Amino acid sequence: MKSILWAMCLLVLVRRATDLWAQVNPYKDGTPGVSGYRSEVLAEVMIQEDKFLRLADAVPADKYTWRPAPDVRSFAEVFLHVSAANYNIYKLVGTPPPTGVDVKGLEKSTTDKVKVIATLKDSFAHARKAITAMPDADLDKSLDWFGGKNTERGLLLFVVRHAAEHLGQSIAYARFIGVVPPWTEEDAQKQQKPKPETAPKAKQQ
Repeated sequence: MKSILWAMCLLVLVRRATDLWAQVNPYKDGTPGVSGYRSEVLAEVMIQEDKFLRLADAVPADKYTWRPAPDVRSFAEVFLHVSAANYNIYKLVGTPPPTGVDVKGLEKSTTDKVKVIATLKDSFAHARKAITAMPDADLDKSLDWFGGKNTERGLLLFVVRHAAEHLGQSIAYARFIGVVPPWTEEDAQKQQKPKPETAPKAKQQ
């Protein structure tokens, strides 16, 4: 089992740097209405949202209950765990979950692919809304955090790191069942495209 998990970790680590620019590029297109530190956080969240949704779509519906070991999360549970964090953590910076969203039971609420993707999409929309609505003046506000103290700035950093960890986990899962992340697949296809032929240069007389 340890060798399997190690192989999965290696698959995550060897991803090409070009993966970042698959579809969404807020560093080029910007984050309208948001600037400064919140813009930097929002850019990362937008890229994570794009990758999570595309990967979730690429995973076959019958694999949503797949897990590498009995004591770890399945595909569906990982995606819904990230969704729950998007609702649960951003309430600490002033944007509570929408009425009717059961954050506590969300992770095990469904294994249906369509429902999981819809929940994931809605949760990232909530995250973007929370970051946009958050005043810059609140970034240095102190709050209780895991038995100590943190700031709202630090909380935004945490939620980005948390999602990144589970994105890597999801990519390793996908690779293990034979699913290539869509952005990697697209990059490979671009590399295989033949270069356009150029007209031969005229010989000098």
